Amino acid sequence: MTSARPGQSAPDYVPGHGLLAGRTVVVTAAAGAGIGAAVARKVLEEGAAGLVIGDTHERRLAEASAALGAEFGTDRVVSVVCDVTREDDVQALLDAAEPFGGVEVMVNNAGLGGTASLLEMTDEQWSLVLDVTLTGTFRCVRAAGRRMVERGTKGVIVNNASVVGWRAQEGQAHYAAAKAGVMALTRSAAMDLAEHGIRVNAVSPSLAMHPFLAKVTSDELLAELQGREAFGRAAEPWEIANVMVFLASGYSSYLTGEVVSVSSQHP
Repeated sequence: MTSARPGQSAPDYVPGHGLLAGRTVVVTAAAGAGIGAAVARKVLEEGAAGLVIGDTHERRLAEASAALGAEFGTDRVVSVVCDVTREDDVQALLDAAEPFGGVEVMVNNAGLGGTASLLEMTDEQWSLVLDVTLTGTFRCVRAAGRRMVERGTKGVIVNNASVVGWRAQEGQAHYAAAKAGVMALTRSAAMDLAEHGIRVNAVSPSLAMHPFLAKVTSDELLAELQGREAFGRAAEPWEIANVMVFLASGYSSYLTGEVVSVSSQHP
């Protein structure tokens, strides 16, 4: 097992600078306390005029929407229960952006993991992880891309991949295959949509700490994963969100088809 190096503390939170002023943003898997929730908060801090958040967990989604609305204005936040394995749900999520002028930034955060040896993995386990993580991302990229093209919107799509798509990890064959697929999808979609002025990029995080992850992961495994990182600690979800916002903003106007590692672990 990798020995953990002394961890550095996380830096101070970076306030917004209006990078998404006036934009309409849609974020999947945005309830809870992980990366999606951090992205939802960050885009509002960066001036988004409209935010549509989706998630499969109805109660947590409603709580997230109410909290964001109370802080940033109820007229700026809409929530829609969305299972990205269902095309009708994806369309309903994007329909909710129409009153704001239609989707301009699509952040695809939905993914499903799990741990199982390849020798014991069932077809059902494999298919579910691939359907949510890879095919779900495909459905959202396709749906958002079509709407942007129809409206003539020079929009941005940001996908959430993972360093596991680059490196081997025991028990992660399905998740690794799905995330490697998200990377390939990102590159190919960027080429298909470039002629329409639509950019497609992805982030590739490793370990972003939040309460749910801490609950389902052993202290021993967390220490090992943190020890692999250059800073000797997990990322804060908002640190991943910052990079996603950068990719969604005009500061990355000539960047498309890229997968940005938000980690010291990359090829």
